Amino acid sequence: MKFGRKITTNLYDEWRPFYIDYNLLKRELKSRTTSNTWDDKDERDFTAMLKKELDKVHDFQKQKTAELSRRIRDAEKDVQKLVAQESSSSEPSPTQSSDPESHQARPSDYGPDEGSDDDMDDNQSDTSLEDIFHGLEEEVATLVADVHDLALYTKLNITGFLKILKKHDKLTNLPLKPTFIQNYLEERPFYKYNWDALIVKLSKLYDLVRTRGHPVQGDSSAGGSQSAFVRQTTKYWVHPDNLVPLKLAILRHLPVLVFNADKEFEQKDAAITSIYFDNEDLELYLGRLEKTEGAEAIRLRWYGDIDVKTIFVERKTHREDWTGEKSVKARFPIKEHLVNAFLRGEYTMDAELQALVDKGKKTQAEVDSMIQLASEVQYRILTKQLHPVMRTFYNRTAFQLPGDPRVRISLDTELTMVREDNWDGQTRTGDNWRRTDIGIDHPFNQVPAEDKELFKYGVLEVKLQTQFGQEPPKWVTDLVQSHLVEAVPKFSKFIHGCATLLPNRVDLVPFWLPQMETDILKPNTGYLTVERPTKNTPEMQSGILSPLSPMSSVPSYIEPVSEGEDDEEMDLAPARDEYRRTGLPHEDVAAAIAFREKSLKERERTSQFNGSSSTPEEVCDERTPLLKLPQPPGVERTVSIDPLAPSSAFDERLRERLQANKSAPPRAQDVEVREAVGLDEETLREEDRLLVRDWSAPSGKRIAVPVRIEPKVYFANERTFLKWLSFAVLIGSIATTLLNFVPADDPRGLISAALFTLAALLSIAYSAIIFVYRALRLRARSAEGLYYDKYGPTILCFVLLAALGTNIGLRMADM
Repeated sequence: MKFGRKITTNLYDEWRPFYIDYNLLKRELKSRTTSNTWDDKDERDFTAMLKKELDKVHDFQKQKTAELSRRIRDAEKDVQKLVAQESSSSEPSPTQSSDPESHQARPSDYGPDEGSDDDMDDNQSDTSLEDIFHGLEEEVATLVADVHDLALYTKLNITGFLKILKKHDKLTNLPLKPTFIQNYLEERPFYKYNWDALIVKLSKLYDLVRTRGHPVQGDSSAGGSQSAFVRQTTKYWVHPDNLVPLKLAILRHLPVLVFNADKEFEQKDAAITSIYFDNEDLELYLGRLEKTEGAEAIRLRWYGDIDVKTIFVERKTHREDWTGEKSVKARFPIKEHLVNAFLRGEYTMDAELQALVDKGKKTQAEVDSMIQLASEVQYRILTKQLHPVMRTFYNRTAFQLPGDPRVRISLDTELTMVREDNWDGQTRTGDNWRRTDIGIDHPFNQVPAEDKELFKYGVLEVKLQTQFGQEPPKWVTDLVQSHLVEAVPKFSKFIHGCATLLPNRVDLVPFWLPQMETDILKPNTGYLTVERPTKNTPEMQSGILSPLSPMSSVPSYIEPVSEGEDDEEMDLAPARDEYRRTGLPHEDVAAAIAFREKSLKERERTSQFNGSSSTPEEVCDERTPLLKLPQPPGVERTVSIDPLAPSSAFDERLRERLQANKSAPPRAQDVEVREAVGLDEETLREEDRLLVRDWSAPSGKRIAVPVRIEPKVYFANERTFLKWLSFAVLIGSIATTLLNFVPADDPRGLISAALFTLAALLSIAYSAIIFVYRALRLRARSAEGLYYDKYGPTILCFVLLAALGTNIGLRMADM
């Protein structure tokens, strides 16, 4: 789809005059370049037009964001007034509210004019209050739709500016794009607007209206006060275009978790920074990557800016399922000025942590556990010679009911990994525990490009605490199966950072690294569409984002041309001024137009006739479910993932796919097959897309294959060895019997005994070699090996058959 048509289709009609006039700029550019040679005057005029459009967009977005903040603030005041009215009407002798705004005499904006609070009847019915709350719900629905449309407004406009600049540079051969971005766009960075503050306010308002002014109260840390907690976690990637719609979808069910509701939200409140430790052998990296039992990750974390005084020392420990334990994260606080001394072993945490008991902040049992944790972490750092290796920074938006950890969803954006080590001769941290040249100023322009990794997706974590056999909430299942997210089991920021920032030290890389070049933006499945409330749709008064009904039509997904070259093509409709363009006589042009119009109409009628007469199985277009599409030979689907299944269920599927791809056709052949049948990845639905992911590792690297080695596997190896030995002892007993009871001058009996003895010795030797080989492969956590023995038993049977046959033949010859 051409971008000019896309922006016209997707814009919010009431804001139409405030979008970039892309079609006007395009026409102006083409008319000036085709009518004459582009000169300095044309360049100045076109730049002035761009500046005018940029000012219009920038000013409108600034005005709308301020307006949305004001409307949210006014709605909060109205909710508080309604709650005050409700509580005062239920008391026999109401008291005056201390809030001066609660006494303002202004009519309600969300219901009939009841007059001021002083004039309102104390016996007002509950139905009237409920009607006003329904009006507030409509206002919240409109606010959510406005935020969604304003985010889309920003995306469409910045895309329009970049496309028209690229088109200008292509047609005029003048590099306007770099200078315009630096001199104008950077000074009016409407596209860099951070929506977090607005979404936090909107979430608070939505929660107030949903709970009728009585939001759930509880500990906002929701488990953060505990020193150890266990959760089932699944992780997903989120495309930047889906970040705002995803946040709006989640806040419908969960409020944004705010630790201090009385404080105005600041951007630094969402910042989280962690320093990960490892040694030069990357021992912790390999342990976490291969998921070995007891693998640890040690990090120092703080929340907010770098001036915070409290640092949390955390240790994450991986536990295999066969241990009966769950992977656990434990932490303890330490003052920032004591971190270096603690890491050098010059300071212990016993006294400082014990003081928490004296202050009544922790119990003795909790403090004892934290003291033990501090000792173990300090011992690991000193004995394994751990040093700062990598920093992760991101802004986190957490969604959770306060005090209720059953469902917790966090979305990390602007994720950045930065090197902290001094291994390559460059001094980054020196003798300090972190580098001091950066803070939370994303994207860290002062850091060299080779020292940082700007992760291009958001990271969504869904943490569930459900009882055994209990299904997760349906809305969570619908969310993680929608087009908004891409499941990435076992994704780790620490592992990804080491794999990308330390390429010369890392030979084993995670399975998701080759997928970074694949765009995860999926076709819109119709789930979670933003709708504005109308008088005829009362069901939308209590919800803003809802899945489309089965009868709703899902618009097909057509990605706009990213490079803009296809914009040069003419529309199929005949142009009315062709006689000016072609230079032909008017009569000839009119005849050509009439013929082409007739051809287009016949083609349209033919396509409509074929579409109505064909069965669904015969039609293969972008709206046809993929299950009905013909599968080309040799094309396999990617690894299917149950989004909420335990990550261990993913291991076997991944291993099978990696081994299967060794004999698969090259990627180019797969692409040719798909093109031959007309399958385009962008037109396929999410649940059954055909992905061209060949799981090939970068040059010189190997992909880490998740392998689970349980103790029973070692026992099974030993049992197999003992079975072979018992069989060898049985054969050896036959040989010993023959030797003891056959006369010394009987050569036939001695030959038979020798053959049975040889069979027993071969069985012992073969089983011992296989046992040692399997044990070594298991210790190396290798998925490849002679775990299935298809030759040994067969060879043993032939040897025994030969010995028995020889014995019988010799005895028959002696008779």
